[in-house]
Amino acid sequence: MSLSIGLIVDGYVKLNNRSALENLLTHRRELLQKLNRVTGTDPKEAIVQISQEITVIEKALAALPQE
Repeated sequence: MSLSIGLIVDGYVKLNNRSALENLLTHRRELLQKLNRVTGTDPKEAIVQISQEITVIEKALAALPQE
């Protein structure tokens, strides 16, 4: 996982910004779907990266109190 996504997620958690985390998660899931449809090149490393980011975001959302 990149350092930047960790810092972004940590910032949203500190601000208790569930909406921003949900938007980030939606974006990463859409990106993962697009990467899985790529042909002509091997997106394996990018898929692993995005999957790790999704896991981090999901854990952060689970740690936030429910609205």
